[in-house]
Amino acid sequence: MSKKVLVVEDNELNLKLFCDLLRAHSFATEPVRDGRDAVQRARDFEPDLVIMDIQLPHVTGTELIGQMKADPSLQKIPIMAVTAYVGREDEDRIRAAGANAYVSKPIAVTRFMEEVRALI
Repeated sequence: MSKKVLVVEDNELNLKLFCDLLRAHSFATEPVRDGRDAVQRARDFEPDLVIMDIQLPHVTGTELIGQMKADPSLQKIPIMAVTAYVGREDEDRIRAAGANAYVSKPIAVTRFMEEVRALI
């Protein structure tokens, strides 16, 4: 059975890239464009990994990470943050929110897939 990845990303091109890349490596994906839907979709989909954009409209990725880590049904699911924020303090803040890994945009495909495999 394929491992499942929930991808939370508001940019259509990035969402398609991440989902296509994961599917090409035999992962089942569930795309989420609106962060306000992410927590419920995670409960319904029961992913093995969440890939989370940090810069989202309406709710930030760090807020969503906090909500997922506070939810007993979701807290053990690893979260990989993918963001254009590249400063050391940004990475520290994102990891402090509960992200298990951090990949900067634009992504390097090899590094992205290495992080995915390391977390699952």
